[in-house]
Amino acid sequence: MIAVRQHPDPAVSAYDAVTGRRSVRAFLADAVPDETVDRILSAAARAPSGQNMQPWLVHVVTGDTRARLCREVASAVRQGERSDEYAYFPPEIREPYRARRRKVGFDLFAIYGIGRDDIAGRQEALLRNFDFFGAPVGLFFTMERDWGLGAWIDMGNYMTNVMTLAPAFGLATCPQQAWAEYGAAVRRVLPVPEGHVIVSGMALGVADPDAAVNRLLTDREPTSAFVVRHG
Repeated sequence: MIAVRQHPDPAVSAYDAVTGRRSVRAFLADAVPDETVDRILSAAARAPSGQNMQPWLVHVVTGDTRARLCREVASAVRQGERSDEYAYFPPEIREPYRARRRKVGFDLFAIYGIGRDDIAGRQEALLRNFDFFGAPVGLFFTMERDWGLGAWIDMGNYMTNVMTLAPAFGLATCPQQAWAEYGAAVRRVLPVPEGHVIVSGMALGVADPDAAVNRLLTDREPTSAFVVRHG
């Protein structure tokens, strides 16, 4: 069993946490102490928000509730009961974004050993999302639905802090917006306030060091592709 640190390791720099971040898709079952989760979520709240409004709410899901939630949402996926909380992508994904999306999908399927025509295999790979990839802790980030676009920036700041802080405690994460595609099923288990939008889920736990999928490192564009200099 890999020990989860209850106090942050000062040797893990912010630079290392950011550059080493990846979406982990295989976790060990090792329990994460409530105190550790609370320390991460509390420290993450130093994220900036418009006029210090702090619009985020976090649901921490473990144990029997986690198991019940996973069963409910997996059943909804199998039955095609999709119920998006909001539109994440535009109606048509253009280039170069389409190519980037396809590449990460094909890279994942290759690691899983799933062929491009293996529909059943793809479905089973999708369902791994809804077991938090084995992580013992699931996080759901919600906020009041009538907030303006600025609050979505604030929520992104908060979620990024959670992902940046996790490695200092020996933990890894995977942000999972896919849960928001089945909001009605999530709400059948979690008491998400009616006026709140489910922005994203997130898996939190100890990364499985032997899982091949955790060695996937997605591409990033060089600064020449997205930085415009003036002056």
